[in-house]
Amino acid sequence: MADTESLRQVAHSRAPLSTWFGIVLLFALFGIIVLAVIGPAPRGSDYEETRAKKRVDNLKTSREEATKALTTYGWIDKNKGVARIPIERAMELTVAELAPQKPVPAGPIATPEPQAQPAASLSPAQASPAPAGAAQPGAAQPVASPSGQAPTTASSPAPTSPSPATQPSPIPPSPAPSNTP
Repeated sequence: MADTESLRQVAHSRAPLSTWFGIVLLFALFGIIVLAVIGPAPRGSDYEETRAKKRVDNLKTSREEATKALTTYGWIDKNKGVARIPIERAMELTVAELAPQKPVPAGPIATPEPQAQPAASLSPAQASPAPAGAAQPGAAQPVASPSGQAPTTASSPAPTSPSPATQPSPIPPSPAPSNTP
């Protein structure tokens, strides 16, 4: 019986560290031999040449497509009526559209005047001054006329003291750019 117990102990005991180290060393030696016999596969010069040719072809194709898009007429979205025109023609149209317009000088930048009311009596909405172009919640919205005159209020009577939001702006509104296909 003693022999069977000793055999079980030998079968269930762990392998010593030197055995594991020997197995790892054997695999490493096998890998070194394989590399020495086969050697690293060098890339030929034709590999780099073929990659360079592909890059040149891709560049040439993309330049041809860009040149075609910039110099020809075509539809971008026919259902919506959006077309593409040559860049030279687009520049001519833009210059012709902007030529009759007279440049407007820039006006001075106006800072909001501090209000004479004490801060304690103001509501939280009125405590901080609104930017010159922003509308206040209770104030009437200014309506700009197309002739460039001072804005007028659309509803409610004019307040007794003009607020920064209803004062006429020193800079006339600029015309919106038109989108031509």
